[in-house]
Amino acid sequence: MSAVQSGLFDGPALAGLAQANSIVTPNEEKALIASIDKVELSPFRFQGWLGKRLTASFGCHYDFDTARFSRTEAIPEWLLPLRERAAHFAHLSPEVLAQALLIRYDVGAGIGWHRDRPVFEHVVGVSLGAAATMRFRRRRHGGFDRASAELTPRSIYHLSGEAQHSIAEMAVTRWSITFRSLSVRGRQPIKSI
Repeated sequence: MSAVQSGLFDGPALAGLAQANSIVTPNEEKALIASIDKVELSPFRFQGWLGKRLTASFGCHYDFDTARFSRTEAIPEWLLPLRERAAHFAHLSPEVLAQALLIRYDVGAGIGWHRDRPVFEHVVGVSLGAAATMRFRRRRHGGFDRASAELTPRSIYHLSGEAQHSIAEMAVTRWSITFRSLSVRGRQPIKSI
């Protein structure tokens, strides 16, 4: 695994980013991609708009059309070993990672500038199939400070804090598995499906 990066900015705006390579083997990567492709993925929805990336949530789901947070189908058994590795990397208990989000980024798909919803705290992502650039920005007088991190295939990252981030549009297909923990707000009783 590679060294940990943190403090991309000299200040508290970005709590930190840790990264490592080779969290899964090439054969495990192929199996994970095949498993993702067997799941019924749907276009990402945001306030009536359909995104180019395809997603499926397990454990819990945030609906961007209604701004509602709810429980959903349990995290599948095939994701539990990876969740355990992700938790170990982030120094968390596996059970703390309450959501698994599967994403397929086809050509032209990315993620615009955003902060994760306040119901989530730790974000631990595994990048599969192709490299991607995760961009970060922090507002300053007259503009933004910017930084970026390369997400290589089979790598993992742990992001916490309130940094705005985005993923540049993909030129080739990429898959990712993102595990999230719930914040104090997110651990409040929520509706079941």
